[in-house]
Amino acid sequence: MFPGAIADREVADYVLLGAPLDISTSFQPGTRFGPNRIRRFAESFDDYDRRTDQFFTDLRVHDAGDVRAWDDAPEYVEWLAGSVRDAVWDDAVPVVLGGEHTVTAAGVTGVEPDVFVCLDAHLDLRREYDGNEWSHATVTRRVIDELGVDEAVILGARTGSPDEWERAEAADVTVVEPEAVADWDPDFDDDQSVYLSVDIDAADPAFAPGTGTKEPFGLTSREMRDAVRAVAPRADGFDVVEVNDRDDGQAASLAAKLLREFVFSHAAGRADE
Repeated sequence: MFPGAIADREVADYVLLGAPLDISTSFQPGTRFGPNRIRRFAESFDDYDRRTDQFFTDLRVHDAGDVRAWDDAPEYVEWLAGSVRDAVWDDAVPVVLGGEHTVTAAGVTGVEPDVFVCLDAHLDLRREYDGNEWSHATVTRRVIDELGVDEAVILGARTGSPDEWERAEAADVTVVEPEAVADWDPDFDDDQSVYLSVDIDAADPAFAPGTGTKEPFGLTSREMRDAVRAVAPRADGFDVVEVNDRDDGQAASLAAKLLREFVFSHAAGRADE
């Protein structure tokens, strides 16, 4: 169980779902260990958040455990989307712990947002990678081309193929390069719903080496924190993905902290409404 996620499912405002999918990781696998590793490295965090004057244990967070993964990505994403949708129908905010980035398609399917905001080193705008249309490198393309999202905002992207950069020039995609993320502010219409996805490789690997496809010259932990804080009050769903077991806990610790920042910021924003 994620530390502090002690609420019963029936009264939860936030429902955590582990999604240990690990079938298309293209360099260093291990995302199957991500959900429990994130839980483990959250154990040392204090319950209290001074900035928002809230206790995590008071925010009615429920950890529903892992949705067991298997080796058929389309079927698994469909099954996981059902669990996400159940949370939405119960007026709870789904929080998905990956797992490879492919699982984000399930979160978006369940939430049905207008805007997709993603912190990511990669554009993930490929149609296929190594012949696999369900590769983790295709998830943002799937979100905007197949899942009904009107706009994608990719924060921290610093690599992609020529075809991906061409797709990124379309009106429905905004790429904010790492150097500009600190000055970026979300500018969404009040009636737009938002889904926030954090690929931990958006961070420079100096901060989060435990991920499958490291890409230097990335974001600092604080830049990622500030982006999560800015988007969270508007978000109807959240995930953090691509954590593996190939470091001493740096990536998992950052992922767990960003998850908590999301919950604290979202709850504070809800209280101010």
